[in-house]
Amino acid sequence: MIFIYNDYGGTHTTSLAAAYHLNKLPTNRQLTTEEILAVDYFNKLNRSDMGKLVFHGLDESGNPVYTIGRGSSKIVIPALKNLSLILQDKYQNTEPIVFSNTSPTVPLVMTIGGGLSRGLKLGFVGDPLLVAGAKKSCGIIRELVLHTKQTAAARSGTESVIVIENKNYSS
Repeated sequence: MIFIYNDYGGTHTTSLAAAYHLNKLPTNRQLTTEEILAVDYFNKLNRSDMGKLVFHGLDESGNPVYTIGRGSSKIVIPALKNLSLILQDKYQNTEPIVFSNTSPTVPLVMTIGGGLSRGLKLGFVGDPLLVAGAKKSCGIIRELVLHTKQTAAARSGTESVIVIENKNYSS
């Protein structure tokens, strides 16, 4: 199974989701500022990284975990799903691919912080807002990751590409 967490920029909630998925973060409490800033790729990707799959590691079952920033495009995930189906068919690959949208977990403070930090290069203002947003949303992101794993396990025998929109998660 291949897991791909996606959102607008691919550097904040997706990086946190990948870290939770890979058991790199504590799940029994709110994260500290230091833990958030130490997450691989958290607030480190740029606009030029959008559309690139970023490998984060293998989970406890040996499944690769990736993230991708899709920008404002509504066609990236459907296009990737379609491409995945074509490649699976062409090469008789039955490895399920799971796309999980982390966008619903992004609080307003994180959106503003990301825009200031990554967009306008004003990290001194944006970074504290990003950390505040991450602290606010870490519990919901943990739940989303658990939901993603459970959904994938339940559907893996029936679908080769699973797209999870996660519309019921919001911070």
